[in-house]
Amino acid sequence: MDTPTVVSRLRAAGCVFAEDEADLLVAAATSPAELDALVERRVAGLPLEHLLGWAEFHGLRVTVRPGVFVPRHRTGFLVDVAVSLAPPEPVVLDLCCGSGALGAAFAATLPPRELHAADVEAAAVECARLNLPDAFVHQGDLYSALPASLRGRVSVLLANVPYVPSEAVATMPPEARLHEPLVALDGGADGLDLARRVAAGAPDWLAPGGTLLIESSERQAPVLAEILAAAGLPPRVHSCDELGATVVTGTAKP
Repeated sequence: MDTPTVVSRLRAAGCVFAEDEADLLVAAATSPAELDALVERRVAGLPLEHLLGWAEFHGLRVTVRPGVFVPRHRTGFLVDVAVSLAPPEPVVLDLCCGSGALGAAFAATLPPRELHAADVEAAAVECARLNLPDAFVHQGDLYSALPASLRGRVSVLLANVPYVPSEAVATMPPEARLHEPLVALDGGADGLDLARRVAAGAPDWLAPGGTLLIESSERQAPVLAEILAAAGLPPRVHSCDELGATVVTGTAKP
């Protein structure tokens, strides 16, 4: 199968960036048979990143395995905001870390003194350990996964929690709702269930002056800001029109 044929098949399947995807699949295949299999799986709706085994994120190639959430380009804005607010040699926590992409991108930009990551999904933790070989990667439900020694020491708390309202999950593209874990997508009735839990627990883990950063939709940002304020973390909303990204931050008292 030649590249024009791959492009044609991907276009017919509705792949918006068919030419770019074709180049990546052709480069990844080691034989015509493997290329045909990759194209068949992509046409069937599997995420391109799961087929390639990596995702491009914030200038890095991040390992991504089947069943693990694929980091979105817009979430790079959360990393940029975090770096801009971080003190020198910060202690960083990537909560609901998925593949560990946020922690990896932060560390590549501003090396932390200490980096922790945690996720409830075993597949995500395994993937994060590949992407964060020098970090402490924990498995468990939010803060219960963390060592007690980290309490009160986190300078930067990155939390890319699921924020899609439950009723909207069914409207997501098939490659997301069928091939990424529901726990990484479904944020509850208004999409902010996990954000509430993260905000409520954050003051116990943040260092004085430490910052919690949570991605949300633009519509959800005012409510999320109220949630952070109620947790004692004065909020601020950050937006990036170019990426269509919104991040709400809350800072602990110095």
